[in-house]
Amino acid sequence: MMKRQFASRSLGTVLTLAAAGVLAAATATAASATATVSAHSSVRAPAACAAQAIPTRMGTFLGIVPVQQAQGSGCQSSGTIKPSDRAIGMPPLLFNGGPVMSTKSTGRLVLTPIYWEPADHPIDAGYQNITSTYAHDVATASHRKDNVYSITSEYPGSNGNPLTGIKFGTPIVDDGALPASGCTVAAADTANIYADNTGYNACVDDDQVQAEVNRVIAAQGLPADLAHIYIVYLPKHVETCFFPGSTLTNANACTINHEPSAAFCAYHSQATVGGAIYANMAFPIYNSATHFTCANNGRNGFPVLESPNGNPDADTIISTTSHEVIESITDPEGSAWFDAIGFEIGDECNFVFGPTNGVAGQLFNQVMGGHHYITQEEFSNKDFAVTGLGCKQGEKEVNRP
Repeated sequence: MMKRQFASRSLGTVLTLAAAGVLAAATATAASATATVSAHSSVRAPAACAAQAIPTRMGTFLGIVPVQQAQGSGCQSSGTIKPSDRAIGMPPLLFNGGPVMSTKSTGRLVLTPIYWEPADHPIDAGYQNITSTYAHDVATASHRKDNVYSITSEYPGSNGNPLTGIKFGTPIVDDGALPASGCTVAAADTANIYADNTGYNACVDDDQVQAEVNRVIAAQGLPADLAHIYIVYLPKHVETCFFPGSTLTNANACTINHEPSAAFCAYHSQATVGGAIYANMAFPIYNSATHFTCANNGRNGFPVLESPNGNPDADTIISTTSHEVIESITDPEGSAWFDAIGFEIGDECNFVFGPTNGVAGQLFNQVMGGHHYITQEEFSNKDFAVTGLGCKQGEKEVNRP
C-alpha cells in the first residue's frame, strides 16, 4: 500500500568510486563525453579549502556525490567573501547536444519525493516533514533569482529553453517490502556505520531501486518523462550499491561502509525501462566510525555539522537533494550539460557552500519559503566567464556584496 502525503563523492589516497577499477571506468566514461537575510545576521566567509576533482559519472550513474573524509579541526575561513567560489572540476560546462528538463516541449518540472519505508524500516516523521517542506519551498521559490535553482536558467537543451518555476508533487509514502538483497551486506557493516553506531541490515542495488520507482509510479498513475523527477529516499539501515553481489571489493560502488566499495552518498539516473528520471538518496551518514561522511562537516566543509533545522539527517540530505535535482534538470539523460571530465552543474561545486548566515551549528545559505537551509552552491557558466570561479548560491545572491 502506498500513501500520498504532504507535511509542512580526496579522500585519502583513493576512495571515491571506491577503487582503481571503478574509478578508471568512470574516467573513461567521463572522457567520452525566499526572504532577504536579516541585516542583523552575520555573513561568514566560506571555508578556504575545496574538494579535489574526481570523476563523478560511471555509465548511467550520474552526478555521483562522493563520500568525504571526516575532518578533525576543520577548514579555516579565508576571511574574505569573494564574488563567487572556485569550481573543482574542469569548467566551463559544455553543451553535448541532449535534452534538459522543464521546457515548453516537456512541460513544467514536477518534483516528487518518494519515501520508501517498509514496516520494518520506518523513516522518522520529522525527516519526512522537513524534506517535504523543502521540496514545497523549492517550488514556491523557483521563480526567484536568489536561490541555487535559478542557475538552471543558463542551460537550454536540444528541446528548448528551461521554463521558470517548479511544481511540487505530492510526497508518496511507499510501504512496499524491501526485495531480497541484491547486494550483500558485509559482516563488518552491520554495525558502526551511523552516528549511533548501528549499521546495515539490508542492501538494494540500482536495478532494484529502478524497479521500485517503476512500480510506484505505475501504481500512482504518474508519468515517466522529462517533466518529472522522483526523489527516492531510502530508510536508515539500508545500504545501496550500483551492482548486485559482494560489497567486499572495489568491483562494486556503494554507500559508506568499512569496505573498498565505499564510494557515494547519492546519484541520479534514468530508468532503463520506462525512462523515469530518479535520484537514489541513501539515508545520510555522518559522525561515523568509518571516518567518512556525507554531511557538511567533511574535510572540505565546516568544523561542525551545520543543521539550521535542528535535524542533522534532514539537513544533510537536503543539500544532496539539491545537488541531484539540479543536475537532473540540466543533464537528465547524461547527454546535455557537463564539463570536459564529466562534471555536471552540481559536481563542480560539490561540498562548496560559500558564505553563510546564522550561528555556528545552525548556519544557512538559502532562505526559501521563510525557512533556512544549508546547501552546496551550483555552477554558473556566466559567472565563470567573468570571474574564472563559477560557484554561486543563485543568480542574484543575498550573502555577497
